[in-house]
Amino acid sequence: MKPIIEFKKYSFRYRSQTEPTLRDIDLAIYPGEKILIAGPSGCGKSTLVHCINALIPCSFHGETSGTLTVCGEDPARAGVFGMSRQVGTVLQDTDGQFIGLTVAEDLAFAPENDAVPQAELRRRVAEIADVVSVSKLLSHAPGELSGGQKQRVSLGGVMVDDVRVLLFDEPLANLDPATGKKTIALIDTVMRQRDVTAIIVEHRLEDVLYRDVDRIVVMSEGRIVADMRPDELLCTDILEQQGVREPLYVTAIRYAGGAIVPEDHPAHVETMNLAPYAASVREWFRKAPRRQRKNENPPALEIRHVSFSYPSGEPVLRDVSFVLRKSEMAALVGRNGAGKSTLSSLICGFHAPSEGQILLNGEDIAPLSIKERGERIGLVMQSPNQMISKPMIMEEAGLGLAVRGVPEEEVKRRVLETLRICGLYEMRSWPVSALSFGQKKRVSIAAILVMNPEILILDEPTAGQDYAHYTEIMEFLRRINRELGITILMITHDMHLMLEYTDRAIVISEGRLVTDDTPAHVLTDAAITAQADLKETSLYELALRCGIPEPSEFVERFIAYEREKKG
Repeated sequence: MKPIIEFKKYSFRYRSQTEPTLRDIDLAIYPGEKILIAGPSGCGKSTLVHCINALIPCSFHGETSGTLTVCGEDPARAGVFGMSRQVGTVLQDTDGQFIGLTVAEDLAFAPENDAVPQAELRRRVAEIADVVSVSKLLSHAPGELSGGQKQRVSLGGVMVDDVRVLLFDEPLANLDPATGKKTIALIDTVMRQRDVTAIIVEHRLEDVLYRDVDRIVVMSEGRIVADMRPDELLCTDILEQQGVREPLYVTAIRYAGGAIVPEDHPAHVETMNLAPYAASVREWFRKAPRRQRKNENPPALEIRHVSFSYPSGEPVLRDVSFVLRKSEMAALVGRNGAGKSTLSSLICGFHAPSEGQILLNGEDIAPLSIKERGERIGLVMQSPNQMISKPMIMEEAGLGLAVRGVPEEEVKRRVLETLRICGLYEMRSWPVSALSFGQKKRVSIAAILVMNPEILILDEPTAGQDYAHYTEIMEFLRRINRELGITILMITHDMHLMLEYTDRAIVISEGRLVTDDTPAHVLTDAAITAQADLKETSLYELALRCGIPEPSEFVERFIAYEREKKG
C-alpha cells in the first residue's frame, strides 16, 4: 500500500532560527491509520503538522530539505488552499480558527465556499452540529463559548468537509475528561465512517489511548526517536526519558516491580492481562504508606450561598457554598459550562453575584474594586490570548509590577526569577508572537506569579504543557503554596493534576455544588464522575481488577507514594 503521507529525509529551519526544528524526518503514514504524535514542548510536533497542511512553507517561512508528499501532492506546491481540500486541521488555539459570526456560520464556511446548495448546506450543518453536540449553540457567537465548546465547533468545522486526512493539534487541551473521551470516540467513529487518516498531537497520552491507535510517534529535538505500536512502546522507558507522562496504571505496575511485556497488551487497562502483576500490585498496596495533610488554618476565601445569572440567560450558579483555607491547594472541577470560570470571575469582581456573599479573610469583598481585588487575588485565565497585551515576554511578565511603580531593577530581578521557574528564561528576549500556545500559557502564569498574590486562581494551568513543564510549573506552585502560604484554587480538567497536587476536589455540575471531598474519593465514585462529566482514574480499574477491595485507598496511597518520591 502506498503511504498517504510520506516524509523522506525531511528537515525544516524557521527563517528566524539558526538551528533546524525538524531534522531528517523519515515517516510513512498509510491510509486509514490513526497516529499519535507525542513528545516534549518544542520538539517539533506542531511544526510537523504545519508541514502536512502547507502552513509551512506558505505561511511560516524557512528552509526545507528532503521530500514530503501528502495525498500524492507536494504541500509547498499545492499551497494552503489546495491542501485544505485534502487535509482538515483542528488547531490547539481555537480562537485563531473561527471565521463566522455565529457557530452555524462557522460550520457552514467550507461548504458555502464550495457553492453547496442551501438545502444541502443546512442539512450538513445540522448533521455535524448534532455529531459534535453543539446543536443548541448554533446561534451563539464563537467568542461566547467555553474552551470545550470552542473545541467542538472547530472539530465540526473540519469534519463538515470531505477531507482525506484529519490533523488534531492538542484536541483535548481544554476539554473535560468525559468530553475528551467523547472526542476521541468521535474521531474513531468518523475515521471508520469516512475512511480517513487521523494524526493526533497530544500530551494526554492515556486519554487518547481510550480508543486504539495504530502507532505512537515520539519526537525529541526535531527527530523521531520512536515509531512503535502502543503495546510495544509502553513496555519501554522511552516516554519517561522524553518527559511524556505514561498511563497511571502502567506507572503503578512499575512501582510494584512489574516488568510489563507487549504480549499482555498494556495499551488498555480494561483489557490488559493483569494476571502476572496482580500479586505484586496487592503486595505493594499492603506496604505503601498513606499520608494525609489536613489543613486547619483560618478561612482565606469563603463562598456563601452564591448564585448568578447573566441578564439574558438561565442561572449559571445556584446556591454554591464552600471555604478555602489559608495555604490550601484545591481543585475546582466539572464539565465544560458547569460554571467554574463564572465563579472565578465573581471572585475577581468582573461580575457581581445575584445572591450570596464572597468573603476574603472574613470580610465581604463586594465593596472592593477589580483593581483592589487584583492586588490580593491573582487570576490566570484559560486562554493566554485574553491576558497578553505586550509584544515582548519581559514586558508582559513585568507589566503588573511596572504599573504599580516597582523600581525597574526589582522588576527585572523578579521577572527573570519567575521566567526561569516557568521554563521561559532562554526565551526572555523573544516576542510573544513567536511562542507556541503552551509557551504563551506559561507567560500568562509568570505575569501573575511575579505579583506574589495572597490567593491564586488558575484556569487550566497545565493545558497544552508537556509533562516536564507541567511538573516544573506545578512543583513551583506547590512550593509557593507551602513556603509563602499562598492559597491556590485550580480549575482543571486534568484528573492527574487534581490527584497529584491537591487535597480537595470541589465538584460543580449545572451550577450546583455536587461534592467537596478528596480527589481519590471523587475519582472512584461512578455516580459523581458521571454527574460531573469527570472520568474515573485508571488506578481505580487497576485496583478492582487486581482484587484490591479498597480502590479509593489504593489511589490515595499511589498519590502519597508519588509525592514522597518528589519530596
